[in-house]
Amino acid sequence: MANEISEIPEWQELVARKRNECQQKIPSEWTLSADLLNAPPHLLEYDAPRKSGLLSELELDLTENYTATQLLAKLASGNISSLALTTALCKRAAIAQQLTSCLTETCFPQALDRARFLDEYLEREKKPIGPLHGLPISMKDSFCIEGLQSTVGYVSFLKNDPATKNSALVAMLLELGAVLYVKTNIPQTMMTGDSENNIFGRTLNPHNTSLTAGGSSGGEGSLVGFRGSVLGVGTDIAGSIRIPALCCGVYGFKPTAQRIPFGGQVSGAMEGLPGLIPAAGPLGHSIADLQLFMKHVLGEGKAWEYDSSAFAAPWNDSPRATIENNGSLTIGVLAENKEFPLHPLSSKLTRAGHRIVYLESDKEELSVAYLSRLAFQYFIYGPSEDNIKSSGEPLVKSVARFDSPMFTGPFPVDMELETFAKINKLHQARTRVNNAWRQVWVDQKLDVVLAPGAQNTAVAHDTYGWPPYTVMWNVLDYPACIIPFGKASKELDPESMETDDKVQPNYNPDEIDGAPCAIQIITPRFQDEKCLWAAEIIDRAIRSV
Repeated sequence: MANEISEIPEWQELVARKRNECQQKIPSEWTLSADLLNAPPHLLEYDAPRKSGLLSELELDLTENYTATQLLAKLASGNISSLALTTALCKRAAIAQQLTSCLTETCFPQALDRARFLDEYLEREKKPIGPLHGLPISMKDSFCIEGLQSTVGYVSFLKNDPATKNSALVAMLLELGAVLYVKTNIPQTMMTGDSENNIFGRTLNPHNTSLTAGGSSGGEGSLVGFRGSVLGVGTDIAGSIRIPALCCGVYGFKPTAQRIPFGGQVSGAMEGLPGLIPAAGPLGHSIADLQLFMKHVLGEGKAWEYDSSAFAAPWNDSPRATIENNGSLTIGVLAENKEFPLHPLSSKLTRAGHRIVYLESDKEELSVAYLSRLAFQYFIYGPSEDNIKSSGEPLVKSVARFDSPMFTGPFPVDMELETFAKINKLHQARTRVNNAWRQVWVDQKLDVVLAPGAQNTAVAHDTYGWPPYTVMWNVLDYPACIIPFGKASKELDPESMETDDKVQPNYNPDEIDGAPCAIQIITPRFQDEKCLWAAEIIDRAIRSV
């Protein structure tokens, strides 16, 4: 009797077609050799882009030695062409994709055509088309770019048509003169710290491919870390910009929600329920790059013209003058939380005369654990869309783990309450939290809070867990900036950490040795400018010691 031929599930057929489509979009001459595809895990140390032979010395220089701010100056003066820079970054992004699976969609031909148009405009008009003239910018997959799909990690969304309209921020960036060339990978559901899904696979960390690149903007973190992008855009509702930034050793900024146009994205989540509001923000190679993005997108306060939910709050330079006139900062240092003990990384605090205040979490409303539980309850209290069941695809491991902070205590609000009563009680709990933190800021006369980005560095795949030190600032809707600083060292870590799984489950000092470390700078709502100016001062100070 003939062997029965098992049918391939429809979801796997959809994935196979999509992967083939994406592979066909990478020019054959940019395909890596088999030897390079088997490169050792430390891709940056191995110098994979140079070893590929695909980039000229000029292209290596453009992609490795300049920030977005520096490149913009060269573009505006005609010192380099947008076509040259875009070609270099398209090549490097293609290399990054083959080694780290950091991309979802590419539009290389369209990007090169756009670059040629911008070069011709500059030559003809003798002026740039806008403040971001000719600069390639990468975007998280959730943003809609006309002609490309936004599947956000759901196989069922592969049946959706490509976007017919740009997201609000995409339209704005194009009007400012940017070049868009890639969209980047995310986790299934966009709610875990590991960017893996069944369509595009797992995004790897270019510093060490055995470690997570973070999530949910993990593709952005990996691509920027690989320098296949000089400026990228992610979104953040629990740390989704900051986690990839700290994992991949780059700068990242979560603004106050609704300052940057967010509308027109694909999320797969049910919208309209009271809860934490996600924010769009940049990842880059310097504080100046983050400021550049914010300053030009906020501009004169016209974000609302692109997105009805965006505030008409223009960029304000006055905090910089205030900080510089004062000469020093009052920095509150976040207290360690016993439920989320910190990895004892070596840190160098400023010795430049800044006032340090060590904060206490004597009130429940101030504690990392309480804010984590409140955030988690907001995420789960209402109905949700099930975009996985309809396709038949399985959950990826990091989603199936369903990490939560509930081992630290009870829900802030009784889950058995009827819906409207529950919403009201959650609002009251969040108001108490906001008032408690407001009082700390006033009583201590703080300029900023200095905190860890996580209780760990990048960790092994599928072990990142709950993100207490980022999600707490989403509850408060405070702007927060990640500054990469230093690297993990197995020589500096005490021996006790090897068996102390309170610090990090499955902690392996050899595995994380050399992983990027980071600090986080936070200010109250709508003090985004102050957050970035203070971050610039702190960044400069810690590197001068």
